Amino acid sequence: MNTVTARDGTLIRYTDWGDGPAVVFSHGWPLQGDAWEDQMMFLAEHGYRVIAHDRRGHGLSSKPWHGNDMNTYADDLATLLDALDITSAMLVGHSTGGGEVARYIGRHGTGRVTSAVLVGAVTPRMLKGPDNPEGVPMEVFDGIRAGVQADRAQYFKDLTLPFYGYNRAGAKESAAVRETFWLQGMQCSIRSAYACIKQFSETDFTEDLKKMTIPTLVVHGDDDQIVPLAATARRAVELLPQGRLVVYEGAPHGLPTTHKDKLNAELLAFLKS
Repeated sequence: MNTVTARDGTLIRYTDWGDGPAVVFSHGWPLQGDAWEDQMMFLAEHGYRVIAHDRRGHGLSSKPWHGNDMNTYADDLATLLDALDITSAMLVGHSTGGGEVARYIGRHGTGRVTSAVLVGAVTPRMLKGPDNPEGVPMEVFDGIRAGVQADRAQYFKDLTLPFYGYNRAGAKESAAVRETFWLQGMQCSIRSAYACIKQFSETDFTEDLKKMTIPTLVVHGDDDQIVPLAATARRAVELLPQGRLVVYEGAPHGLPTTHKDKLNAELLAFLKS
């Protein structure tokens, strides 16, 4: 198993496939690097080196009590890029992973990065407030915390319905996709799953987005029931110096799975642009 060691001794597991320009993926909550398997195999087959890690506490990485915060997530990503001596990379982040990508650039700059993609990302801020009236109320996140603490196995299973839009009329549900989400979610420690909720809901990425001076593609579904389009992607693209927004009509939060062919083509075209 490929691992790098973070500064506090945490082992970060990663997958590294293919040869060519590097594309580095950051996953959403409560998943792991394998959530990107469709994009990774596609891009590796098209001449790219693809790398995806399991965030600390998630997947097969170590599950420490401490360090479950956005700054440490970003520093762990920096450790990975430094250890593999990655240069001229495209960073791709989904949901919480989009925040991780933004915070990495905010803290570590663009020296190893040439472009970025934010997919269904939580940037610039999820939590509703006076400066973010279209955000998500705190009661919703408190409900997520309560669900994780009470019975996270059932909570993760139920979450798959809005996550993939399977609760919409006419949706073609995949029981196997739901089971895969559940399996990955249950490999995340309850401590990390619980602590990460505050990170993806309350972290303000405004200043990080302003520092993303590289070409940045923002992809979001207009039927995202988890991360609202109006509160995140539409605001993020206004802060990004070189941001471009692409909205997928009818797409849910889990669009890397439900709309994988479209996203794969989008990523390849962006890499070649």
